[in-house]
Amino acid sequence: MPKAFGLKKVEDYVMKRFRKTLAACIAVTTAISLFTMTGCAKETTSTTTAPTSATTSATEATTTTEATTTTEATTTTEATTTTEATTTTTEETTTEATTTETSSKLFEFTRANYPVLDGSTSTKPMATAITSVLLGISREQADGMLTFHKTTESFRYLMRGEANLLICAQPADSIFDMMKEEKFEYEMEPFASEALVFVVNASNPIESLTTEQIQQIYTGKITNWKEVGGEDRKIVPVQRNKEAGSQVMMEKTVMKDLKMMEPPKELVVGDMGGLIEAVKSFDNSADAIGYTPYYYATNMKMADGLKIVKVDGVMPEKSTIQKGEYPFRTSYYVVMNKKAKEDSPERILYNWVLSEDGQKLTEMEGYVPVK
Repeated sequence: MPKAFGLKKVEDYVMKRFRKTLAACIAVTTAISLFTMTGCAKETTSTTTAPTSATTSATEATTTTEATTTTEATTTTEATTTTEATTTTTEETTTEATTTETSSKLFEFTRANYPVLDGSTSTKPMATAITSVLLGISREQADGMLTFHKTTESFRYLMRGEANLLICAQPADSIFDMMKEEKFEYEMEPFASEALVFVVNASNPIESLTTEQIQQIYTGKITNWKEVGGEDRKIVPVQRNKEAGSQVMMEKTVMKDLKMMEPPKELVVGDMGGLIEAVKSFDNSADAIGYTPYYYATNMKMADGLKIVKVDGVMPEKSTIQKGEYPFRTSYYVVMNKKAKEDSPERILYNWVLSEDGQKLTEMEGYVPVK
């Protein structure tokens, strides 16, 4: 199957998206090699023999004994990667990694062959970044191409063949039951770690809650903030609808075998933005508490005006999530139909998201990579 991608204007994307941090983090050639998707195919037990890749990353190209380098460089190097040594030449302010097809087939995504992506609200930025890079278009254009139907519904689109690849949170158990009943086989692997965080109004003096306190708030045993060290005010626990990805996270990682209280209809919100706004402004008070994925609260700036509370004394941050110190952790997944062919665009993309380069992009986009 194809083992490399031909990408367009990758360096422009990197420089525009990460201009402020790129120089301090990685060299330009490393950034280019990040998106030169070499060796992205996972090992397979298929009887088809994978062809030898004819492509190397820009960094590898500079170290191969086959390549010769001119010394007339001014600032950056353009690498030509072929199995037959050619030359590397330099131009004043551009660094390009070009690939040449030899014995291996190169795959290039176009609008015509690009997989239909779907998934969760909190993973759409990741899908947007991938689409922007692969098609060589702006983030705005990439975002306009994507329609995400939220976590649980996106699985139904995958089952009907209306989506090719999901980038999503874990769905409700009912979806797994449905896929089993319909004998729909799928492949599903985590590409990023995530955490469920709890937010209160910024004026609420509470800084930390224990796991037990949160559980008792959402079972209805604790009803007043003074019971957890706050003011004498009634607690207003906001919830998501049953099939929302964050609701699934809440029930599986926090409540576990405990049954959540049945909330009034006005305290159940249909989307994450609605939950955040409800916690910010409910009765213009500091009474409300809600929950949201860490990425949504931080990178999508939805917790501005709110306060993220510690749980068991641990603040949810990238380091505490990745190390497993924060208690309410889950994952984001890449999912596809198991019957997808080895050389299909969706399988090529699936494999790359899980690759080392995919993990680098995951981190650059503000998610917590699993590796």
